[in-house]
Amino acid sequence: MKILVTGAKGFVGRTLVAELNTIKEGKDRTFDLESTLEIFPYDIDTDPALLEVYCKEADFVFNLAGVNRPKNQEDFMKGNFGFATTLLDTLKKYKNTCPVMISSSIQAALDNPYGKSKKAGEALMLAYAKETGANVLIYRFPNVFGKWCRPNYNSAVATFCNNIANDLPIQVNDRSHPMDLVYIDDVVAELIHAAEGHANRVGDYCKVPVEHHTTLGEIVDLLYAFKASRETLFVTDMLDEFSKKLYATYLSYLPVDKFSYPLISHVDTRGSFTEFLKSKERGQVSINVSHPTMIKGEHWHHTKNEKFLVVSGKGVIRFRAMNEQAMPAIPAVLPPNVKLVESALGPIIEYYVSGDKLEVIDIPTGYTHNIECLGDCDMVTVMWCNECFNPEKPDTFFEPVKK
Repeated sequence: MKILVTGAKGFVGRTLVAELNTIKEGKDRTFDLESTLEIFPYDIDTDPALLEVYCKEADFVFNLAGVNRPKNQEDFMKGNFGFATTLLDTLKKYKNTCPVMISSSIQAALDNPYGKSKKAGEALMLAYAKETGANVLIYRFPNVFGKWCRPNYNSAVATFCNNIANDLPIQVNDRSHPMDLVYIDDVVAELIHAAEGHANRVGDYCKVPVEHHTTLGEIVDLLYAFKASRETLFVTDMLDEFSKKLYATYLSYLPVDKFSYPLISHVDTRGSFTEFLKSKERGQVSINVSHPTMIKGEHWHHTKNEKFLVVSGKGVIRFRAMNEQAMPAIPAVLPPNVKLVESALGPIIEYYVSGDKLEVIDIPTGYTHNIECLGDCDMVTVMWCNECFNPEKPDTFFEPVKK
């Protein structure tokens, strides 16, 4: 299959070409397109003679070329209608009636220069379909957002992401202004499905099936929350599709010298404890460093629970039931890394752990526990807790494992 992409260096065009190349290279097999496809990228700086070659050989055309913010209003019609005319005339010249997709806009329904130029392009395509019998796919896109979108051009989301990530001011005149949005990956997926013959048609038009409806104010609030997350450590709710996509977009606008950010470590003679990530829905992740021979913990929880993963060094995690009568029976044969030590307060279960063998240890409720570094070097443990620390309800009670 030979695919012509006009406007190949624009926001949608370059993302589509990048995905088509991954398919061609066999790196993405989630689509039905064969890796033998050929891609014909065409943009304003491409040799015009190549348009003749591409239009003669193309099996599918994505017409993404267009003008959003020209210097003169009359250039709207020239860029959005004029090139479409040239493209269709060239296809007709070679009697190529392959399917043609055109990138239009929801503004085609509005009475403004940009909308009128898009509407004229649509009418041109419909007339071409009637004349030649070619399959024409008109996509009226709402606001498209995602990585690689040019800020301060035609996308408020791109401008807000860029400015907030770079500590620049933004201007919001109406926080309640509604925003209908489609994410660039969803757009590209739909376009590839169209090339496969599975366009999502709605009447005379086609549309991206996944749309997000929000307001300018909600977008701005989310973006500032993303920015603050480096201090609060709270990550966005990844179950919310729009938040997940907006966060991915925001990160792409980070200045190259600010990809990293510091964390606050709580240091004492035993080592350090550093909170890494927090989530209202999924608790928090922390990094614990223990110096040789040092013991940490010595407490238990009613409901709070944790998972420990030693990733470097070696040590032992000890448990003693606060209610021995409620403790499950201890099997006669224990795993090689588990030992049982009798004490006056009840049996102590010892799990020997090492960064040489990654193994998650659950910290059950109702057991006082500690962790001791046994090696000659520091032991590093990744710790997950099912809830973020709440000083008003810590659910943490001091009790040595052995006395």
